[in-house]
Parts: sequence; C-alpha cells; structure tokens
Amino acid sequence: MNAAQGSPASPARAAAASPERAESRKPVILAVDDDPQVLRAVRRDLRSAYGDRYRVLGASSAADALKILDSLDERGHDPALFLVDQRMPDVTGVEFLLEAVSRFPDARRVLLTAYAETDAAITAINRVRLDYYLLKPWDPPHERLFPVLDDLLSDWLATYRPAYDGIIVAGHLVSPGTHAVRDFFTRNGQPFRFLNVERDPEALTVIADAQAGAALPLVRFPDGSVLSAPTDSELARHLGLATTASRPHYECVIVGAGPAGLAAGVYAASEGLSTLMLDSRAPGGQAGTSSLIENYLGFPSGLSGGDLTRRATIQAARFGAEILHPVEVVSLTRDDPAKILTLADGTEISAETVLLATGVSYNRLQAPGADRFEGAGLYYGAATTESSACISQHVFIVGGANSAGQAAVHFAKYAARVTILVRAASLDASMSRYLIDEIERTPNIEVKVRTTVTALDGGEHLERITLHDADTGEDREIPARFMFTFIGARPHTDWLAGVVERDEYGFVLTGSDLIANGGELPAEWSLERAPYPLETSVPGVFAAGDVRAHSVKRVASGVGEGAMAVSLVHRYRSMG
Repeated sequence: MNAAQGSPASPARAAAASPERAESRKPVILAVDDDPQVLRAVRRDLRSAYGDRYRVLGASSAADALKILDSLDERGHDPALFLVDQRMPDVTGVEFLLEAVSRFPDARRVLLTAYAETDAAITAINRVRLDYYLLKPWDPPHERLFPVLDDLLSDWLATYRPAYDGIIVAGHLVSPGTHAVRDFFTRNGQPFRFLNVERDPEALTVIADAQAGAALPLVRFPDGSVLSAPTDSELARHLGLATTASRPHYECVIVGAGPAGLAAGVYAASEGLSTLMLDSRAPGGQAGTSSLIENYLGFPSGLSGGDLTRRATIQAARFGAEILHPVEVVSLTRDDPAKILTLADGTEISAETVLLATGVSYNRLQAPGADRFEGAGLYYGAATTESSACISQHVFIVGGANSAGQAAVHFAKYAARVTILVRAASLDASMSRYLIDEIERTPNIEVKVRTTVTALDGGEHLERITLHDADTGEDREIPARFMFTFIGARPHTDWLAGVVERDEYGFVLTGSDLIANGGELPAEWSLERAPYPLETSVPGVFAAGDVRAHSVKRVASGVGEGAMAVSLVHRYRSMG
C-alpha cells in the first residue's frame, strides 16, 4: 500500500491558505443526470450529508460531465465517487462510466435508474466494476442512499493518497528486510511511501537523517525519527499499536485475527463478552492479502482482503473487542476452569474460553535456493506489497487453487507477463470456474500444467529458476525475478503440542473427530458430555477456520465457523 509519489505537502497549511482553496482541494462527488429536478434533488441530498468533506458537483449530460473530468484532471483533483443515471439520451450511464474510470480508476461507481434493469447492472459489474446499483426514488436518503455511499466512500478513503507527508521507507527494491517492513505496513493498513535507494535521489535525504552506518531499510516517520532495519515489534511500538492487554482475565480470548477470528470477535463483543483478540502479525490472515475476493456473498463486484479486514476490525473494535498485534502466543496451559495463554514476552493472560483461529501458512517450496531467496524474489502468498515492483516484469505463480488464480489476475495488471505453474494436468479440479474463465480472458496470463520448480538461483536476489516438465522429463532454466507460491498449507499449532489433540498434519481436532472408533472420549477430556461441535480436546477451548481439521478452506466458511463458535462459547458458559 505505497503512497502516491509526490512532494510532501501539509494539508493543514493548504487549507489555511483560503476557504476557497480548501474547498477546491476537497475530493469530488460527481452526480450526472439529464433530468434537472432529479439532479437538483441528488445534489441537495449529497451536500447535506457530505458537503463538509467533499465537493459535490453535478452535470446534466455526459458531455458536461466529461468536461468536468477534464478540469479535475488538469488541476490534479481527485473524484471519490460517480453517481450516474443509466438512461440518458446521449450516452448510457455505463458508457459514461467506461470513460470516467479509464481516467480515474479508483473512484467508486454507482448507477442510478428508475427501472430494475438487471441486465444493465450485470453489464456494469462486468465492464466497469460497478460498486452499487440504486433505484429511484432513493427516499428516505438516510435509509436508502447514505448508508450505501458511506460504505463506498469509507472504502475509497482507505486507499486515497493525497499529497504525501507521512512515513517513508528507504531500501533496496528486492530484499527480505525491505519486503518485511513494507509488508508490515501494508497488512496493518498504514500508508507509506517507498524510496528505492538505487534510483530515488530523495532516499539520500533519509539516509542522511539516520546514524552513520545504519542498516537498510530505513523508516522515517513524520516526526523526523528514523528506525534502521526495524522489527515488527519496533514498528508497532512506534505506531502506537496496542500490544498489552488491559486486564488479566477475559471471558473469551481469540488467538488469530483472520476471517474466523474477526467474525468471532464481532459476535462475542457484540453479545457482551469481554473479548480479547491476539494476532502474531496483523488482522486479516491469508485472506487479508487477497487482491480481490469475487465470490463472497453480497459483494457482486468483489472486495479485497484488505477491505474485508478493515471493515471487520473496525466492527469488532466498535463493539468493544480488544485487538493486540503483533503479539505471539507461545503456550496454552490448563488451570481448570480457566485457561492460561503465555505470550512471547512472558506475559500471561487468563481466559474462561479460548478460540483457536490461527489459520495456516503456505508450505515452503522444496527446491534448492528457496530459503536463500525468500523475500528477495520468492514470496509465499499474494505479497501485494510487491505489485509496483513487478511492473513490466515476468511474474511466476506456483499453485492451482483460488488464491493462486486471484494473485495471477492481480499481478497481470502490473506485469508484462504472468505464468501459472501447476503440478496437475489442469486447473479444473482445484480452482473456481469464474477464476479459470477470467484467466483465459486475460491475454498476458499463461498456464503451464504438469510443471514444477526444481531450483532457484541468482546473486543477491532471484534471477533464474529451473522448471521440470513432467510429460517430457525436460529441465529448463529460465530468467525469473519474481515468484509467488501458493502450494498446500500448514497450520500454526506447534505451540499446542501435548495440550490440544491434532491430526498427523497438525490441524486441530474438534467435535466428533475427537471420539475414537469405539466411541471413547480423549483421555484428557474431563466432562461427562461429549465435545461440542468446534470444541477441542480441552473443554472450553474451540477451533474455527482453516486451523481446524476437515474445515472448508473458504473465507465464507471461516466467517461462519467464527460466528458459530461464539454460540458454543455461550453454551459452554451456561451448561459447562
């Protein structure tokens, strides 16, 4: 999530210059409708709700609207949202949006019509990634208009980068240390600007501000302080992220803040349980790095993992859940009826109930050179932090499941060429049809089946890979600078060994999976009843999401299990 390039400037100073200038610098909401009465009503409602934060402009035709866009472009102003009527005499709303989003691709798009035109909505979703389809009339606006626009504008603001005066990261474009810092900021939704020390003259200023001999990467904060090759913990402290619990005991502690953990946090806190969420890196888990999730219910245009994470984190916090990160849990011990969680710094937290939602990580690539180039050309997961570095490059994606397909489509927007490497004979068995169709429609994506990576080589960063063709038996070395792998998954459960029962792969056993063939409960089970669904071999300790044995590895199922776990927590607390 790099900030837009540009000279640092102070928004406060700009605003103080004059009220007119402050007004002109506001992001723009543009309404387009050929009916004068409708246009007046739209502008009135928009100004009443958003006039203090946005310039609300109106146009009675697509031609006038395009002139406004020309003016905005010339002056470097940013439209936040287009609200466009579909049925206009000169061009349709979809046709206007096609032109508008080619100029301002980040602006949110809403189509307005007096008719329930499903075909138009589907066309708009496919052609311009329409965000919402709104029917006239929209009265009352506080029920039918503002909630929709509030959500869309919140999404836009989360990625909006005005003139920049924030955190700067200076380092080598491809290096493990730089990747770790950039990934930390990206996962935590923290805007920053990256300077390549090999190309950007401004990086010399950051280096001059640091102590002599300071190691790269360097991170300079708005207060002028500079950190050299910082750890996640040092960055968290400097950003003021909460890493210390406010109390010694909680009714529900959730370990892991991916989709399952975040859903559980929302429901537990909203239902009055004192709730603590702990994550070793940042909220979102694997799903948080997804560039676009298109098959999640209720989002026909899709949403990014970052958007989903941000919304859920805000929602959980609004209900009172505490969220600590980066905080690593290293052990779980029983002190019945309480459970004790020990953190890496030695802190102990007591819990009445615990939910394990630690998710999984992609398996390490088993090929010579893989360890050497991790973070220096080889990345596990989407690593969207590296998107800008991949511009005009040849990117390799290893894996054939949905996450690999999503990554391929994402990187195809930046890279000159994307090659998916699949061990299987096709993508059909492991990838959703909608992604396969999109890959086939994308001209700069190719798929190589029955192909594996057998070696990686290079200097300070990845430069070459060796591919093995299972059909011909041929090994071929080719140039490669960026490779992202999505092969298999391993759960984060080593710290549970000897306490919670797991299967041979490390996934946590729950419910009926704990009962042996003869109907016997686990030896450590201390209650008369059988374990509840999602309950582990330790009463009051539950598991949800990818970490649970035999779970469905989908975002929606993780969210469902997280919500379900909270109802079981209530049952445990009331009945034991």
